[in-house]
Amino acid sequence: MTQTSENVTWLTQEAYNQLKAELEYLSGPARTEIATKIAAAREEGDLRENGGYHAAKEEQGKQELRVRQLTQLLEHAKVGEAPAADGVVAPGMVVTIAFDGDEDDTLTFLLASREYASSDIETYSPQSPLGSGVNGKKIGEDAEYELPNGKLASVKILEAKPYQG
Repeated sequence: MTQTSENVTWLTQEAYNQLKAELEYLSGPARTEIATKIAAAREEGDLRENGGYHAAKEEQGKQELRVRQLTQLLEHAKVGEAPAADGVVAPGMVVTIAFDGDEDDTLTFLLASREYASSDIETYSPQSPLGSGVNGKKIGEDAEYELPNGKLASVKILEAKPYQG
């Protein structure tokens, strides 16, 4: 998955289906659950000092924000194929790099938008300095990207394969 402009997000069919299922859950059963929690807390009395009520309202706010985010994302999504296993770094791939030519100092990450992030693997956006530096490079090539202090860092692409998660 990657964002190529501010309005378009490219998704694999699997990612699209996963996000759509999350939206359907949050828009249906999860809304009913939170409404039930709020109603039960409201019946406990004084709302000014009702921690359960305030917690449920906060949870509802977070849930509604996620519904809006998913709705916007899916409205502007373009569904496409997973990247090819051709050794060229592209969004949706697991990339292994070596820092400054030291093949012992490596980092493996998923190049994808944060919507595709999981706890299984670190995720870097294609728009991040490192992500934009390695995007389009081939295995064995060097890539440069700008560090927060303005200096350039160099990495070598060791591996690039489609994410299977």
